[in-house]
Amino acid sequence: RLCVPFLRCATIVMAWSCGGRTNLELVTNLKRAVLFKDPRVEAAMLSCDRKNYCPRDPYNDSPQPIGFNVTISAPHMHAMCLEALAGQLRPGARALDVGSGSGYLTACMAAMLGPTGKAVGIEHVPELVQISRENAAKDGKQDWLDAGNLMLVWGDGRLGCAKHGPYDAIHVGAAAAVLPTALVEQLRPNGRLVIPVGTLSQELLQIDKAADGTLTQRSLTGVRYVPLTDLNKQVGQ
Repeated sequence: RLCVPFLRCATIVMAWSCGGRTNLELVTNLKRAVLFKDPRVEAAMLSCDRKNYCPRDPYNDSPQPIGFNVTISAPHMHAMCLEALAGQLRPGARALDVGSGSGYLTACMAAMLGPTGKAVGIEHVPELVQISRENAAKDGKQDWLDAGNLMLVWGDGRLGCAKHGPYDAIHVGAAAAVLPTALVEQLRPNGRLVIPVGTLSQELLQIDKAADGTLTQRSLTGVRYVPLTDLNKQVGQ
């Protein structure tokens, strides 16, 4: 199956069709579409088989439900975000994945950070935290969990996870109405934050923090993500 480009990337309104029948075919199609160039992104996505984190249609290039009114983003968005953060996802660095869901992207980050790095996924649905740990173990990542290179924790990701910061790279998997101050504060100098921002109209923003703390903002693309919200609203209580 070929990767067919449309106009703009989005997580709900599809902009790419890079699906495949296997994880290898999926990643090959994403590469063919130039959604990433860094070979470490390719290696990470190949090392984390999406079928272990996505119970339905894992290789389809579209968001899929994982329970509790939560979806796993489309593979093309994961590829795009990993590529945007590749310079910060270097061996020995620290990364935070807000709204880690099934644990897939956090595991990809951990693969890029290596055994001296640390990838922290924070999720506010406690059942999903446990499921994500089981997913990672099923994907052969139990030793990463045991060593602390991959951490999947419960908490309100809007507040970040200061205990394990500061972070060289932060990814947010849901749209914030405004840029969360806590995440900017937990970003290390020379770090990068990739986050969808907006309500009716959303943009995937790249926020870079200079050595002196100055922030630079760049819009990567228009997107459509579910909102970054509290647990009660998430599960419909």
